[in-house]
Amino acid sequence: MGVTTARRVQHSYEEYLRLLEYSDVKLEYCDGEIYAMAGGTPAHAELSASATQLLNNALRGPCRVHSSDLKVRIEETDLTTFPDVTVVCGDRRTSSIDAHAVINPMLLVEVTSSSTEAYDRGEKLSHYKQIPSLVAVLLVSHRRRQVTLVERTAGRWTEREFRGGEFVVVEALELKLSVDELYDGITLEAPP
Repeated sequence: MGVTTARRVQHSYEEYLRLLEYSDVKLEYCDGEIYAMAGGTPAHAELSASATQLLNNALRGPCRVHSSDLKVRIEETDLTTFPDVTVVCGDRRTSSIDAHAVINPMLLVEVTSSSTEAYDRGEKLSHYKQIPSLVAVLLVSHRRRQVTLVERTAGRWTEREFRGGEFVVVEALELKLSVDELYDGITLEAPP
């Protein structure tokens, strides 16, 4: 009896775009591999909507807030994904290989989930840090009233946590968000 080995299937970016066109779920592309993105819980959807609303109310001028329907491409690492919320300030620039994927976000928001938290805080965050225009990432906890701000200041990345009663401040965007307002009326997932 022969031994079978699994083999990694490589896909071109064009194949990814074709699959995405007909897919019922969002697909992420990284270095030739395609992954289905996990569906969200009601709390996840509410936190994403709350973050979108608060950012829309807080940001003025040239900044635009986008839902998870906007693709972001990190050309430096070959990752294309759909963050929960994306903020682009000034002119929107798109990828040379994907006219529907922006390459110049200034702020990204990821609402964590049980299945994605390690990835959101680890490998995905590492990809995000390679975006030249990016000044901050907000990681919104699905388990407790807590927002982690990962911010580029003076050329290096810092990380701070904010809890109920506190305000997240992103100085580069003159942005101040209340953690309590973000979580207001939302029932969080019970811990495992």
